[in-house]
Formats: sequence, C-alpha cells, structure tokens
Amino acid sequence: MSYRVAMDIGGTFTDVVCYDERSGTVTASKAPTTPGDLAEGVFAALGRVVDDPAGISFFVHGTTQGLNALLERKGARVLLLAGQGGRDVYQIARGNRDRMFDLRYRKPAPLVPRQDVMEVGGRLDYLGRELVPLDEESVRAAGRRAREEGFDAVAVCLLFSYANPAHELRAGELLREELGDDVLVVLSHEVAREWREYERTSSAVLEAYTGPVVRRYLARIERRFAERGLAVPVHVMQSSGGLVNASYAMRRPLQTLLSGPVGGTMGGVAAARLMSRENAICIDMGGTSFDVSLVVNGRPDVSAEARIEGYPVLMPIVNLHTIGAGGGSIAYAEAGALRVGPESAGAVPGPACYGRGGARATVTDADVVLGRVDPAWFAGGLMTLDVEAAGTAVVTLADELDMDPLLLAEGICDVANAKMAQAIRTLTVEHGIEPREFALVAFGGAGPMHAVFIARELGISEVVVPRFPGAFSAWGMLEADVRRDLTHPYFRSQDTLDGPDMSRNFGTLEEEALAALSAQGVPEERRRVEHAVDMRYEGQDYTLTIPLRDAAEPAEPGFLETIAARYAEAHTGRYGHATPEAPVEFVMLRSTGLGSFPRTAAATQEAPEERAAYVRDVIFDGAVHSTPVLRRSSLDGELAGPAIVVEETATTVIPPGCVATVDPNGFLIVKVNL
Repeated sequence: MSYRVAMDIGGTFTDVVCYDERSGTVTASKAPTTPGDLAEGVFAALGRVVDDPAGISFFVHGTTQGLNALLERKGARVLLLAGQGGRDVYQIARGNRDRMFDLRYRKPAPLVPRQDVMEVGGRLDYLGRELVPLDEESVRAAGRRAREEGFDAVAVCLLFSYANPAHELRAGELLREELGDDVLVVLSHEVAREWREYERTSSAVLEAYTGPVVRRYLARIERRFAERGLAVPVHVMQSSGGLVNASYAMRRPLQTLLSGPVGGTMGGVAAARLMSRENAICIDMGGTSFDVSLVVNGRPDVSAEARIEGYPVLMPIVNLHTIGAGGGSIAYAEAGALRVGPESAGAVPGPACYGRGGARATVTDADVVLGRVDPAWFAGGLMTLDVEAAGTAVVTLADELDMDPLLLAEGICDVANAKMAQAIRTLTVEHGIEPREFALVAFGGAGPMHAVFIARELGISEVVVPRFPGAFSAWGMLEADVRRDLTHPYFRSQDTLDGPDMSRNFGTLEEEALAALSAQGVPEERRRVEHAVDMRYEGQDYTLTIPLRDAAEPAEPGFLETIAARYAEAHTGRYGHATPEAPVEFVMLRSTGLGSFPRTAAATQEAPEERAAYVRDVIFDGAVHSTPVLRRSSLDGELAGPAIVVEETATTVIPPGCVATVDPNGFLIVKVNL
C-alpha cells in the first residue's frame, strides 16, 4: 500500500488527488458528480488515479451531505427535549437583528417546530449541583413518542449541562433503551460543552437534523470501499480544518458540516508555508459556489463559533464566506438589468456549453464566448465544450437586454467578479483586514480563470495558482492534521484566578486529547496539544481566544499580567482599541489535539515539456487579442500576458500587462498590473 488519496465531492465535479509515497509524484483528476448516487462519481474519479483501492494506505474525503441537507431543508425529523420551563428557548432565540435596516427581515425558521419540543423534569444550578432529580418517566415518554411518530433523531438540551452532564447522560441512556440504534440521540454537552443555552440548543439541533443523512452516507461509503478492497479507515475532513476517521464522524456528524470547502483553506495554509508567506486569501470558485477563507500568520482563520444559514453553532470552524457564484451561475435579465446567480445550472444539465440540455447563459458560457477556455481540452480533455450552444445562450440573453453578445459576455464575467470581490471584502475589510497585504491563492475549477480580475477589484498585486487548482481542496486534505477539540467551562475573575488550578485542568484536557489521538491511530511521536483560554473584559458579553505556550504556563509567576497584556494586544488587533487597566475574566479553557501525517508537499516536479502552443483570439476589455494557449506542464521562466494556461483540472487566464512565473514548488505566481 503506497497511495495517499484525497477526494472532494463538489456540486459539479468530484476531484481526486493521489500521492505515490514510493515515487513522490502527485496526480490529480476529476469526474462529474453524480447527485443520484455520489458513490458512482467517487469511484469514477478514483479509477482515474488508482487501479486498485487495496493499494491505498490513507484515504480522506470531504463531504457536503450535511450542509446540503441543511441548505435544501431535507434533514431529519427531530424531537427536542428541553428542561422544565425551557420549552421556548429554541423558538425565542435571540432578540438581535442581523440586518438592522432590512424592513423584511425574518429570523430563520426553527428546524424543530414548537409542537416537537417536549419538557422533562429535573434541574441543576449554575455550578452543576442537582436541585431537582431528573424525571425519568418524562424522558421515557419522549422516547415512546419518538418511536411511535417516526422521528429520525432526538436532541437533548438541559440547563447547565455544560457544568454537569449527569442528567443529559442519563436521559441518553433512557432514550437509547426506548429507541435502540435506529434513532440518533444527540446530547448538547457532547456537541458543545459551552455556556449559552440557546446556542448550545441550536448546535444540538443542527447535529440531530443533519446527522442521520451524514451517518447513512458515511456508512455506505465505508461499505462500498470495503467491498472494493480498501483496507484502511476512511477519514473525513472536519469544519475545523482537521481530520477524523469516519467512525468518529458518524458519532459527531456536525463536525463535517463544512467538510469540503475547508480542505482548500488547509491547502492554503500549506501553500503559504511553502512560499514563506504569512497571509493569504483563499478563493475557491467551483461550478456552484464561491468560497472565501483566510490564512493569517500562517494559520487558518478559525473561530470557536459561527452562524450557518442563520443558525448559531458552537464548534471550532474555519471562517468561510460562501456565495452563489460559480462557473455554473446563471445570468438573467431582471428589470432591464443583468443579474448573475445565485441560481446555478449545477452538474445536470450544467452550462449550455456542456451539451447536456442547458439553454440559459452561465459564467462558463460567457468565458467560452470570450475565448478564455480551450473547448477541446476542458477538464484535461474529459469534456469537449459546445461553443455553438454557449454562443446561442449568450445571444438569447443579449437580445433580451438589447446588447452586443460579446459585451454581454464580458458583462456577465464583470458582474460575477464584482460579487466575488465583495465576498472577499466581507471577510477582510469589514473585519479591519486590508486585502492588499495578502496574496490571493486561487483554486477550484474556475478560480484561476477569474482570479486576476478579482485581484484588480481589490488592489491585490499577487495571485498564486497552486498545482492542481481544480483539485486543490482535495490536496489540502492530505496536508491537514488529525484534530480533536476539547473544552472545559472555567468562569473566573482575575481576582479569583488560581493559576495552578487552571494548569491542572489543562493537564487533564491534554491527557484526554492525547488519548483521543491515540484512538485515531496517530503514532505517539506525531501527537501534540495546543492550549488557549477564552477571555473578556469584565462586563463584556463575548470573548477572544488567547493561545498559551503550554499547559504549565498558567502556574508560572506573573501569568496574570502576561495573559492580560496578550489579551489587550488581541483586542486591539480585532477592534482597534484596548483597555489595559480594565479587569479581565476567564470563561473557557480550550485544548486542541493535533496528529500529523507525512506531508505531500515535497512531491517531485516534472521537467517542463516543450512549449507547444496554439494562438486564438480572446476578448479582453472589449478588444480582440491574439493569445497563446499553453499547457501548464510546458511552463518555465516568465510568461507575459495575454495567455491562457490549461491543465487537467483548471484554466488560468493571464490578461494583458500581467506577468506569470513558476516558482520552485510548481506554483504559478501572477504579478497583477493594477
């Protein structure tokens, strides 16, 4: 067994990367995603890079099964158990308005209607001490209802269970006695052992809502792979940027919610490390969506909580901003103006140029009309594009808008590029980050085609197109660590802080994290644990996560002054100011176990082929330019634009005035003329 394989299942294509541990070579390919049975697309893509699954020594993949179930509202039917008097916590949610000036604003509709929320007796106080014993009969009654009415999952969220999970654990035992293994039982303290009852409830409901879909998918994939001879565990990408094996992912399915897109972020981390850069903006433009994430100081930008589709979720998660802007985004007329997306042509029928019956103009069709795609060698020759169908779709829309078809085609791309630039501003400028200080790492099947134009919108001077950009998210999964995140509530003011006690608690978390890594099969020499503490100024509501050197640091003399100064620095970086004289509070201890695998980044580079090219007319800024079309494998030295660079997984467009070079890692570096 010598092949390390990663796979990313997207809305349009399934991408695969294979690293041969013997030769050090990396190969990448893709196959159309098969929505009816994703496994078909998985094995079609796998067959392009590996002859026999028995030769695979490591396999990881990203899945959007849970996210798709949430986006399409096709998740499980959930029964929610709340503490007595807390039935309406999930319905009331929070009173804040996310969009202050939107007169039509509505809170997201709860995933569990009020009639499917049941109260159970019992109560703990804020320290986790029992005030009223758990009413076991009310729990059993809920179990009987779930069985009789055909619920797919039961979520349990009891007050102060983060401080003492005893009542939730007992409720879980009773429910499993009533329901067996057919119904998923989710306990909120296992999903998020953190304070804030509504957010913890929302997290538990999300896991219960998406869990059955994810579990069925992972079980099917494991079974199908085992039938074909795979002898190693299937690993899954987590939303935090780490890996877990499928058996753990089936127990904690919420962790896989952003599984696919996060692979690209981890690839961005690896690319930044290889290029000795600290900061990068990662953009992933596929057929359906456009994802933005950041690498800051060489690390993925990870938060301890997030909102997904308006629902709060408490778990470590890479900050991703996603919009409906991909190669398949449909262009249309509305009130006499041009609109692009978020509706996508998807994999079936796809853009008109795919020749599968699509008739509406898309971004990819516009690129074809502008000459920015090699129709005979699209996706490495897997598809031959129908140029006539693309032209017909664009002309039809141009007639509706009374525009020249070529001007409309550029307009479609310009509108899509502006939307994508604004998505980047949402994650950077709106958080006090200057995008011009970052490199733009472009990947996804359509990312390198539009990257330079997006960079110009933002004033970014450097675009990086990694190797295998269309399969870069899969490559990033091979660069990720196994990861387990543990938390421990720890409410202390600076006056009551006991440094040695905090250190002992971190020591306990470290032991648990190392044991979890061992259970994941990580060798002892490849395990490490990182620690951090959530802090805030006294009177604040929300916190910042401040990293520690190690578990022993809190026990050292002068720790309070050191950590307070570190917090002030982080507060200034986030909000632009700090109040060093204000007292601080400690809220949560966080420990992250990380287990590393051999990196694939040192894969050998092939010698450049002879630069075979042909020239075609391409439209840039309304003018026709004679433009060479080159294979990426032939590039060496500098390449001045205009040029079109094609490879198996993507096409890179280098406009006039830009210059591209190939660095020692095989990355294509484009200097943008601003």
